[in-house]
Amino acid sequence: MNRPVLRYGIVGTGMMGLEHVRSLSAVPGAEVVALADPDGGSLARALEAAPPGVAAFADAGELVEAGGVDVVVVASPNHTHREVLEHVWGRPVHVLVEKPMATTLDDACAVARRASRHGGIVWVGLEYRYMPAVAALLDEVRGGAVGRVRMVAVREHRFPFLVKVGNWNRFNRYTGGTLVEKCCHFFDLMNALTAARPLRVFASGGQDVNHLGESYDGERPDVLDNAFVVVEYPDGVRASLDLCMFAEGSRFEQQLSVVGDRGKVEALLPGFMEVARGRCSELVVGSRGEGWPVETREVGPDPTVGYEGFHHGSTYLEHLALRRAIVAGERPTVSVDDGLWSVAAGLAAQQSIAEGRCVELSELLGAQCSGGAWRV
Repeated sequence: MNRPVLRYGIVGTGMMGLEHVRSLSAVPGAEVVALADPDGGSLARALEAAPPGVAAFADAGELVEAGGVDVVVVASPNHTHREVLEHVWGRPVHVLVEKPMATTLDDACAVARRASRHGGIVWVGLEYRYMPAVAALLDEVRGGAVGRVRMVAVREHRFPFLVKVGNWNRFNRYTGGTLVEKCCHFFDLMNALTAARPLRVFASGGQDVNHLGESYDGERPDVLDNAFVVVEYPDGVRASLDLCMFAEGSRFEQQLSVVGDRGKVEALLPGFMEVARGRCSELVVGSRGEGWPVETREVGPDPTVGYEGFHHGSTYLEHLALRRAIVAGERPTVSVDDGLWSVAAGLAAQQSIAEGRCVELSELLGAQCSGGAWRV
């Protein structure tokens, strides 16, 4: 059976851009044909990883104007996403925009409105949904293993932010803040697991260990390195996040727990150093039935993954899902609406810490938000 070949252009060739280059190079029916980045060093490294003959551009506008691509992947720094997408809207291309979709609510809403009028698929790169252990957890919950979901808990104990070009990920104004930049993944999973939208957020956090001695052009980094966040959903459902970014020596880097009126499911994900030592992810399914049975099974590397990368193969699997949707003419699995709500929850958490109070999502989204719903 012949598969149509989709041609990809990637804007932003830093760490995640390079992850997309390598993942797409292993995806059947995908061809990376163009790269764009104003940073020559990043662009050169990506060209080394890309197939021969890939076109190189200094900016997104040049790449899009040149044509010849079916899908544009936006992997540039967070605060540039809206600007980059302005070059894409109305063009005959599909789009994958990396998380977070934007760093401010104004930008996120503007992207959502323009995306609603775009002719092609607009997909948000919340690839944690595609980590094999997380996907298994989602399947168990959606299949009724826990019954009616009442509580979701996420713990991430990990290493500090890595160094990126220009050190943009050290500052809230470029990232949206740690709870947007890093944790939009987790707010998205909370939303997916509860099948609801958040109503209010309360958070406590600070910058206590990381980057304290650093200075860039005379300015000290201001990103949080730890936080507790509580998110309330309709019908009394609650979720929590426990984040620490100076906890490198953790057996499991991420732990996700979902508890309902019938049972509990947990996904335990090791960090990449533990994976290198041979440790697998684990899925634990417990029931409130007779004898309180608990089943634990290892979730090893997915043998169908062509490129494992830094995220348990999730970027590769995400691209398979996006390609299927494009070929079949289906709606995106991870929508702009999902991207907006993951950003809104993170911004509410950042605001809660800054102001020391509970923040209602309706405060941020105003008339566009009613009872946990958002309208373009």
